[in-house]
Amino acid sequence: MGRTARERPRKLAAKLLQIRRSLDLTQEQMLVALKLDKKVFASAISGYELGTREPPLSVLLRYAELAGVSTDVLINDKLSLPK
Repeated sequence: MGRTARERPRKLAAKLLQIRRSLDLTQEQMLVALKLDKKVFASAISGYELGTREPPLSVLLRYAELAGVSTDVLINDKLSLPK
C-alpha cells in the first residue's frame, strides 16, 4: 500500500508570517509568545514562514489563539486573516 502526500495549505506560510509581523515580534519573540522557547529554535519559525516546515497542530492552535482567529482561517486557503 503506497503513501501519497497529503494536500498542504498553500497560503499557510504567508498567514503565519503575517501574524508574527502584525504582532510586531521577532522570530525569537514569537517562540516565547507561542510558549515554544524551550522546545524549538527560531529556525522552526523561519521554516513555518517559508513553507519548508509544517507546524504541528498544537502550534497552529497557538498561532490562531494569538491572532484571535479560528484554525480554519489558517488552514483554509479561501479564508483570509482579518486586518
